[in-house]
Amino acid sequence: MKRSHRVGAICQLLTESPHKVFNLKYFCDKFSAAKSSISEDISAVAAAVRANGLGYIETMPGAAGGVKYVPDISLEKVRQIQEDLCRLLREKNRILGGGFLYTSDIMYNPTIVKGMAQIFAKKFRSSGANYVATIETKGIPVAFMTAQLLNIPVIVVRRETKISEGATVSINYFPGSSERLQKMSISKRAAVPGSKALIIDDFMRGGGSIKGIAEILSEVDIEVAGVGVAIVNVEPRNKKVSDYVPIVYLGTVDEYDRTVEVTTNFQIF
Repeated sequence: MKRSHRVGAICQLLTESPHKVFNLKYFCDKFSAAKSSISEDISAVAAAVRANGLGYIETMPGAAGGVKYVPDISLEKVRQIQEDLCRLLREKNRILGGGFLYTSDIMYNPTIVKGMAQIFAKKFRSSGANYVATIETKGIPVAFMTAQLLNIPVIVVRRETKISEGATVSINYFPGSSERLQKMSISKRAAVPGSKALIIDDFMRGGGSIKGIAEILSEVDIEVAGVGVAIVNVEPRNKKVSDYVPIVYLGTVDEYDRTVEVTTNFQIF
């Protein structure tokens, strides 16, 4: 295999498996190449990845060492993602009755969701999380993409118990948007007890759902390692959770004037 082909293949292998450690012997055996040649190839990959703003290649020395790809995102790109999200949320045709906004097209758009996931993956990459947790349904895409960038599994908390989940744990909780009692459940097989999980969701008003996810995770002995939310409503000021990372803040939604107040969170990092 030509060197240019090896470099391309190594780049693909590393970037498709973020945070997975590959030892040099793996590449030597795969491409029937000398260790010195593979080292040069990895240097070329590292330069290309960094030059394109995709992250960086980290090298671990020693017999048990190797290389891994760590996704990253520049502050300039973070600001661009935030501004794009604000622009979309300000569109007049998003305003629904009761001051709500239509966001399904945003939360199910792979390009937009990937940008938000890159922000969360950078923010929480040192959190020690073993899982990403979310509640169905619109938070699932950003949770899955964040998990892919961190190379960890996803836990989906259900609003209704499913027979296909096997044995489950259920709790009652009060969502932030009302004081009407609701229910959520989690499979006992969803995660290994004693692990840590990030909570990633699409929207938060009062924080009731996020608090409920944290409580149900504790029921299966899972510690919360961090909370990331794409859009956080400014009101109510007093949330049911205190430690969370929003991408943007949603302010007043005026149905009469068809205007939406939305601002970026400048203190993510």
